[in-house]
Amino acid sequence: MAPFPVQGVVEGDFVVLLVAVDDEDPMSVVAEKIAYHAVNRRVAAREGSPRVRHNGKELAPDETVVTAGVAPLDVLEVSYA
Repeated sequence: MAPFPVQGVVEGDFVVLLVAVDDEDPMSVVAEKIAYHAVNRRVAAREGSPRVRHNGKELAPDETVVTAGVAPLDVLEVSYA
């Protein structure tokens, strides 16, 4: 377990955030960590599960940043299904 910096943006937000996640966090947790800084602040809460996209590809909820091939400071996009 090690801190892993990523850039994150929630669909509908105009702010790209620098978020520290853990390299063993599954994408479901990464999505929550990114959304925490935007939802109910600049973006309204939405129903559904948050999903993470990396380079246009939706990542499985159980993938980690390491197994998904995410590099430090890559941009992860969070949207809701």
